Amino acid sequence: MNAPSTMSLHYRAFTAADIATAHGLSRAVNWPHRAEDWQFAAAHGTGFAAEENGALIGTGLCWKFGADQASLGLVIVSSERQGRGIGRKLMELLLEQLGPRVTFLHATPAGKPLYEKLGFTVCDTLDQHQGNVGEVSPVALPAGERLRAATADDLSTLIDLATRAYGLERNAMYLALLEMGESAVLERDGEIVGFSVLRRFGRGLVLGPVVAMRSPDDLQARALIGHWLTGREGEFVRIDVPSGAMLTEWLIAQGLNRVDTTVKMVRNAPANAHRGPPDAVYRPYGLVSQAMF
Repeated sequence: MNAPSTMSLHYRAFTAADIATAHGLSRAVNWPHRAEDWQFAAAHGTGFAAEENGALIGTGLCWKFGADQASLGLVIVSSERQGRGIGRKLMELLLEQLGPRVTFLHATPAGKPLYEKLGFTVCDTLDQHQGNVGEVSPVALPAGERLRAATADDLSTLIDLATRAYGLERNAMYLALLEMGESAVLERDGEIVGFSVLRRFGRGLVLGPVVAMRSPDDLQARALIGHWLTGREGEFVRIDVPSGAMLTEWLIAQGLNRVDTTVKMVRNAPANAHRGPPDAVYRPYGLVSQAMF
């Protein structure tokens, strides 16, 4: 018997027309993304699709930040087509497009060996917390600090804070997030020193980005997160927290259990150059998403 032909397998640019099928691929591997989450990711990035006999069987997307940084994610291959090098080829196409950019990703245990072969090294970890909100403990802010709803006049300040905290230039993405979600800011003596965004994602709601000043007890971050949890008892909320934040026990107490810890990896960067947050004053306490950082 002749071996089955692979001539019908080819790779092409990912387009908006692929979103419905890509959503089906992610559901098949138990990822929580809605079609709307795919739409947002595709609108702010580019990518490739693997197609066989006219059917979409694999995806990989990337997002460019400024002139020299990027992230990649949503790399999925249909379970029936795995083991044929399709995931590796999608990664190679993405990396060819990104060239010398410093490139980040969050790796699943299954994907980590491949990423290491492609030049990625571990630089950090990330804790995924989620669950149905329980009884929320109030967070008392010190004198001179208060929370309020963000306004259009705050946008440039919030983008500046996010750029400092994450070390990534992605103004258009931040603008879209701030418009699609609900945002709160933390003021200290009238100056904005932190913010958080709540939006629909996956199985319910996601908190991110969350930016606050560093402090020994992460009080301001807890206030910015607790603001959105209060009054949402029983609702499903997720937050992806970079390592180093002192939030684990507090989040669990609010009903958001730690369900996974994943590794952050980087390519085209000097050793240890991206261990920990990039700013001495502000840090991220919640990501946009694991793919888009």
